[in-house]
Amino acid sequence: MIRKDIQTFIQTIPSEITIVAATKYVEADDMLALFNSGITNFGENRVDDFLRKYESLKQYPISWHFIGHLQRNKAHKVINKIDYLHSLDSLLLAEDIEKSRGTPLSCFVEVSVNHEENKNGVPYEEVTEFIKSLLKFSKVKVVGLMMMAIQASDENSLAHQFGKLRALRDDLEKELNISLPYLSMGMSEDYLEAIKQGATHIRLGRILFEKL
Repeated sequence: MIRKDIQTFIQTIPSEITIVAATKYVEADDMLALFNSGITNFGENRVDDFLRKYESLKQYPISWHFIGHLQRNKAHKVINKIDYLHSLDSLLLAEDIEKSRGTPLSCFVEVSVNHEENKNGVPYEEVTEFIKSLLKFSKVKVVGLMMMAIQASDENSLAHQFGKLRALRDDLEKELNISLPYLSMGMSEDYLEAIKQGATHIRLGRILFEKL
C-alpha cells in the first residue's frame, strides 16, 4: 500500500527531479495508484518481474527504467520495452543493446565509486575510457552516470560519495566534449543528500510505500 500522504510527499521533491519509483517488491495495483498520484517513472530490478508488470500496465503512458543489473542472456527480452537503462557497466552488454535495440536507448553508466566488491559498476578510474568505447555504438545513448552509496553512510560521507560522481560527470563533459545531463543517485535513505549534490533522478522504493 502506498503511503497515505503520497501527494504531499511528492511536493517535497523539487519539480526538476525525476522520481523513479523502485517497484521491486510492488505489484501492478500499487504501481497504478502511484501513477494516479503523479509518479510516471518506474524502475525494475528483475527481468521476469518487469515483463509481467509491463504487460499489466502497458496501456498507461509510463516511462520504464531498468535499474538492476541486467544479465546479458536476458537483455534481449527488455531492451525494446524500456526507456532508460541505469546499469550499463560492460561493453558486452553495449554490444547486445546494439544488436537488439531498434532505436537509441538512453543509458546511465553505472559507476563503482566506492569499489565495493559485491556491487556492479565500472571502476571510477576506468569510466573515461569506458565511455570513449561506447561512442562507437549508435544504439547506446549515454545520458548520465549512476551510483549506489555505501549503506548507512553519514551525511559527510554521502556528500563526498555523491559529489565525487558529480565531479566525474563534469570532468567527462569537458574532456570528451559530450553532454551528460543526468545523475541517477539517491535512494529512500539518502535521497536528500543526493539532491543537494546534483541528482536529477532519485530511485525511491520503501519511502513511497510506508504505511503511516
